[in-house]
Amino acid sequence: MIVVCHQNNKVVKVCRDEEVVSFETSLNIASTLMALAKKNPTDRIIWSHATIESNINWDALDEIFHHDRIMASFNNTQKDFFSDGVGYIDESIFINVNKSVSYPTWMTTSALGGISSKALLQFENAIDLESDFDYFLHSIAKMGALKGLFCYSEPRLVIDKTISVPVKMANVYTLFRFAKQHYRTRWIFILLLNFIVFEKRFPIFALLFSLRFKKRNKTSIDLSKIPVQSKLKVIKTKTIDVIIPTIGRKDCLYDVLQDLAKQTHLPQNVIIVEQNPIAESISELDYLTTEQWPFVIKHIFTHTAGACNARNVALSQVSSEWVFLNDDDNRFDENLINDIFCKIEQLGICVATTSYLQKNEKLVYNHIHQTDIFGSGNSFVKSSCLENVFFSMALEFGYGEDFDFGMQLRNKGIDVIYFPTPSILHLKAPFGGFRIKPKFPWIDEKYQPKPSPTMMYIKQKYLNPKQLEGYKLRFFMKSIRKESFFNWFKFYTSFAKRWNVSVDWSKKI
Repeated sequence: MIVVCHQNNKVVKVCRDEEVVSFETSLNIASTLMALAKKNPTDRIIWSHATIESNINWDALDEIFHHDRIMASFNNTQKDFFSDGVGYIDESIFINVNKSVSYPTWMTTSALGGISSKALLQFENAIDLESDFDYFLHSIAKMGALKGLFCYSEPRLVIDKTISVPVKMANVYTLFRFAKQHYRTRWIFILLLNFIVFEKRFPIFALLFSLRFKKRNKTSIDLSKIPVQSKLKVIKTKTIDVIIPTIGRKDCLYDVLQDLAKQTHLPQNVIIVEQNPIAESISELDYLTTEQWPFVIKHIFTHTAGACNARNVALSQVSSEWVFLNDDDNRFDENLINDIFCKIEQLGICVATTSYLQKNEKLVYNHIHQTDIFGSGNSFVKSSCLENVFFSMALEFGYGEDFDFGMQLRNKGIDVIYFPTPSILHLKAPFGGFRIKPKFPWIDEKYQPKPSPTMMYIKQKYLNPKQLEGYKLRFFMKSIRKESFFNWFKFYTSFAKRWNVSVDWSKKI
C-alpha cells in the first residue's frame, strides 16, 4: 500500500508499506499518483491531507477496498467541491450525499481517499493530470462510475468523524468547465439559464471559457480488464424467497412460476399476494394447488388493491437469506438466480437490479455499475438489509415507490448495483379486468397539481434545493413547448399555481 500525503497543493510525503520513499518533487499531486501507480501496478494508493494522516482508520481499509474497482473518499463537511451549482443540471441520487453511511457518489474529495493502481492506470491516457487535484479526482469518478468504477463517500475511512479538512470549492468557471467536459453540451446553456433565473447572475464568460475544453464523457475506458473478486462474504446459506404481487394476470403469473420451477438454483419459497378489490371475490389461481411445484408457495389473497401494500405484505413473509422482488409479467431463463448469486459473490454486494427490457428494446447500459434506479420487479436483496425498509403507502397508486425503496436502502449504507446480464424480460402485459382507477384527494382542486403530488413528494424528499430548482426549470421548459407563444403568460401563471398545489399536497400525503 502506498500513502501520498499532500498540503498546499503539493506532495509532502510518500510512504510504501510504512516506509518513506522518494518521489519527484516537481510533479503535481495527480502526476505523482499516476507515476506511483505505474511503478507499483498492483498496490492500493491512499491520498491524504497531511493534517489528517493520523486520523486514517487503517484497520478498515481491506474491508472498504474489498476489490480493485473501488474508489472511496471522505471529508465530513457540509459543503463539497461542486456543492454550489452542479445540482442545477444533475438530478441524480449521487449529488445529495448522506455522509453518515457508505454512500454511492462521484462527489469525491482530496482530503482522504483511495483507489487501486489497476483502476487509476485505466485513466492514464484518458484525462489530463490536472494541477487541481480535486478536479482530477472528480473527473475520474464521474467518468468511471458508468464504466464500473464503484465510487463512495466512506466514513469508515476515518477514526474521528468530527475532524475534517476545509474545502476549496470550485468557482463558476470550474463548474462550467466540468459541465462541458462531463455532460452533453446543451447542459452548459441550461446551467447558465438556472443561474439567471434563480441567482440573478449572468456568467456568460464562464460559459464561453468552458467551450475551449474537450469532452471527456465519451472517452473510452475499459475497467473490465481489471479482474474482480471481493474479499467480502455476503452469501452463507444461499436460500432465496421470491415475492410476486399479482392482480388479474392468471396466465402471465403461471408462466412466471414455470420459469421459477426450471431454475438451476431453486427458490425456497414463492410468496404470491393476489389482489381482487371486488367484494366477495375468491382466488382465480387454481393451479397453485392443482399442480406440483418444486418450492413452497405462500399464497395470500386480499381485497385490498395496491402494489405497495401487496409487496409489503409479501416482504413480511420472507424467511430466506435473500429475496427476489419479482413481478407477474416477467420472463427469464433457467440460470437467472444462479447467475445472479455468482455475480453477487464476485462483487460482494447486497442489492442487485437487473436490466429490465421490453420486447425489441435495445440494451443501453452494458457495464455493471452503481445505479440511481431500483426495480421492484427485477431486484435481488439480502433480507437482513430490509429491516425498517418498506414500500411507502403514501405513494400507493402514484409514482416513485421503487425509487423511494432504493433510497431507503442507500441511506442505510447499502448500494444498489445494476447488472446488464442476466436480464429479465418485462412483458408489460395488459392490466387485469378488475383494476379500479383510484380517486386521489386532490381531484376537486381548481388547479390540478402538476407534477403529481407523489412525484413532488419524492423530489422534495431526496433532492437538495438546487436540484429541485433545476428540476422545476426543466419541467417548466418541457411543458411550455406545447403552448402557443401567445399563451405563454397565461401558462406561466397556471404553471405556478399548479406547482404550488402539488407542493401543498406532497406535504399532506
